[in-house]
Amino acid sequence: MDRYPPIADHGLVGDLQTAALVSSQGVIDWFAAPRFDSPSVFAALLHHDGGGHFRLAPDHPEGTWKQLYYPDSAVVVTRFMSPDGVGEIVDHMPVLPGLTPTDRHQLVRIVRAVRGTVHFALECRPRFDYARATHDLDLTDGTATFRAPGTTAYLQGSIPLERDGQDVRGGITLSDGDQAAVVFTVCAQNGEAPPSPTTEQITEELWKNVDFWHKWVRTSNYHGRWMEMVHRSAITLKLLTYAPSGAPVAAATMGLPEQVGGERNWDYRYTWVRDGSLSVRALLDLGFVEEATRFTHWLGDRLRAGEGPDDEPLQIMYRVDGDPHLTEEILEHFEGYRGSYPVRAGNAASDQLQLDIYGEALYALAEGRHVGEQAGYHGWKGLTRTLDWLADSWDRPDEGIWETRGGRKDFTYSRVMCWAAFDRGLKMAAEFSRPADTARWTRARDEILEQVMERGWNEKEQAMVQHYGGDVLDASLLLAPRVGFVSPRSPGWLNTLDAMERVLVSDSLVYRYDPQASPDGLRGSEGTFSLCTFLYVDALARAGRLPQARYTFEKMQTYANHVGLFAEEIGPSGEQLGNFPQAFTHLSLIMAATTLDEALDRASR
Repeated sequence: MDRYPPIADHGLVGDLQTAALVSSQGVIDWFAAPRFDSPSVFAALLHHDGGGHFRLAPDHPEGTWKQLYYPDSAVVVTRFMSPDGVGEIVDHMPVLPGLTPTDRHQLVRIVRAVRGTVHFALECRPRFDYARATHDLDLTDGTATFRAPGTTAYLQGSIPLERDGQDVRGGITLSDGDQAAVVFTVCAQNGEAPPSPTTEQITEELWKNVDFWHKWVRTSNYHGRWMEMVHRSAITLKLLTYAPSGAPVAAATMGLPEQVGGERNWDYRYTWVRDGSLSVRALLDLGFVEEATRFTHWLGDRLRAGEGPDDEPLQIMYRVDGDPHLTEEILEHFEGYRGSYPVRAGNAASDQLQLDIYGEALYALAEGRHVGEQAGYHGWKGLTRTLDWLADSWDRPDEGIWETRGGRKDFTYSRVMCWAAFDRGLKMAAEFSRPADTARWTRARDEILEQVMERGWNEKEQAMVQHYGGDVLDASLLLAPRVGFVSPRSPGWLNTLDAMERVLVSDSLVYRYDPQASPDGLRGSEGTFSLCTFLYVDALARAGRLPQARYTFEKMQTYANHVGLFAEEIGPSGEQLGNFPQAFTHLSLIMAATTLDEALDRASR
């Protein structure tokens, strides 16, 4: 199974409507179009032999590779070094202007010889609709046209191409300073081919892309200790956000395993209310007001639509355009990454009951209330309807934050976030003098706090626990001090932190919970959860444990991949696991960095 590169062995490029992964060997092995959640065009990362790929790399048996981002940009440079020469592949996707959805997306690949002589080989083998659709090839005047049901793709440029069945291959030899380029364009069925690009035009487009990202990063107000990592995380969050709606996806990929060979393989190309809501605070901390505001508007639209299952105001996740239908299917013909079957498209967890999302949603709306236009009368009525519903609905079991498939329980974190929902709703009603049943909301808020303190506390563990009546610890509760449910330095909370350190922390890395102690309905195990490690840093900093917080944060950075990206988890051997890159990890990195920076600054005064 070593045909598959490590999950972390990739950079990410995107145009703010979709994205692609580029391996450090010059292979695009994941790309879906026209949106993040569309069927794949290249999916060799999930099925090596037939998933489709686009390789453009030096054709040389020996040499070393290095991959990097052009600084403060989303342009990936893959460098090959050998005794005969040094070559580079520069990959990017031109950022689409405006906020209008489009079915036309481009992958631009530039190759150049930096020193000596380098021969670059090209293979373009698209496999449309998750490799379920066949295509026909027309190769004319240097343009390869791939026609499949519903989709047409064009490959154009200055590298000579030849037919290879219904695919193409090619190659070019370059000497010092020479360069060539190809552009892969995906569009709707029978969409017109773009004008054949010149090398000069392609180079000009590259620098326009770099300039776009440089201008965007310059609007950041972060000047703390971890500038490079924080800005890389911000760029990654931007790349994972669907610009026409302002909704971020949880990750660029689907089906990458939490345990190689296991069944914990999910489709993360959707917008989770929880993830998106927490991203609002992270973006505001960096000064990215427009992005935070656009998501709060998207969230407000979901509340007004009220399309959750079983008459609930919200669903836990949506498609990027707000569509609540995410039917899950298994792609039987895909073997999965290194045999990690099944590969799922869609997500059946979308109809789960996860009551914590109301706390995160209100947290986002409250955090973003000063930076955009205030919700009008109808927006506020949608919010009050939600909290009135929650007042009748919070005290029941649910599936919890981790989307377990082992049955509903009284999850402590869900109750904590329901408390946060009422707390933020009451504060907004008072601050803006809005009509609300504040007496009812106050009763619900206070009942939740008393219930959690009585039933969510385990005397034996001397800690808050995952669910009532249990003794399992859960790292999701690390958010409790951030939302104000507990004081970050209260004795009970410090005891909980100590218990988590004993049970969930492994050499500074944090497990979300122990699936053996709390069965979640799935076989196998998983690695440490990178989100939880950064939440642990945040909680330690708030608790005043600054040396431990800084050590944990600095050490966690060593687990980033070679270009500063994180997947969902860290495996037993330090490898990255799960979908990649994951927005939740990067937004929690930003949260941890800003909290720790502020705490260190205060301590040094």
